[in-house]
Amino acid sequence: MSARKVRWTRVWIYVVLVLAAVLYLLPLYMTVATSLKAPADIRLDTAWEFPRALHWDSYRTAWQQFSPQLRNSFVLAITATVLSTVMGSMNGYVFSKWRFRGSEIIFPLVLFGMFIPYQSILIPLFQFLRSTGLYGGLPGLILVHVVYGLPITTLIFRNFYAQIPDDLLESATLDGAGFFGIYGRIVLPLSVPGFVVTVIWQFTQIWNEFLWAVTLTRPAAQPITVALANLAGGQAVQWNLPMAGSILAAIPTVLIYIFLGRYFIRGLLAGSLKG
Repeated sequence: MSARKVRWTRVWIYVVLVLAAVLYLLPLYMTVATSLKAPADIRLDTAWEFPRALHWDSYRTAWQQFSPQLRNSFVLAITATVLSTVMGSMNGYVFSKWRFRGSEIIFPLVLFGMFIPYQSILIPLFQFLRSTGLYGGLPGLILVHVVYGLPITTLIFRNFYAQIPDDLLESATLDGAGFFGIYGRIVLPLSVPGFVVTVIWQFTQIWNEFLWAVTLTRPAAQPITVALANLAGGQAVQWNLPMAGSILAAIPTVLIYIFLGRYFIRGLLAGSLKG
């Protein structure tokens, strides 16, 4: 292929990529533009027009109205992410370096939880939380996300720890280190890429989850996803408010990927999802 054909091929590839990026970002443009309009300016014939005067009151109102739900989402996502990540790390450590009788059977059973649809266990889960007194509040929802997140976090850490040389752990054992000593002094310091991957994955999944949040919590404990759905479900909706609220709800996950995205890729390349 001549140099001219190669150059034109690259040009067309970039044209296609730019068009795909524009199409992908169109909903974001509509969200931002609508959130900055006054309610009287939101009409179908001017939906694509960017407002000449920016109407910031939507964000102030959204912050005042959604601050309790945002707080619930932060408590839910941070607590469930930390617990599921730490427990998944311990599970991965055991399954990769402390094999025991039956571990070859238990590990696939743990992973089987990744393939159980939310909808198939919703009714039994509701009955379990109600019988234990955990229905309606954040503790019950945190428990659900921790348990459902353990399969993926266990898999990630198990494959990550499998790359640690066994000779390193055997040397620590000969020096008198026990189970927790090896984990705390050797395994844990080497786990930063794995923790970054699992934290980003879990936080994003938990923050954006809707089905469990709307069925297993009462209004006082509902996260931001449910609040936005309730606001957008009426007959006469001031669309600038839910649009502003959706942007506020998206900021935490966007910031995580902005500041930790490169470490997420490094964690994947380090083998966190291999094996």
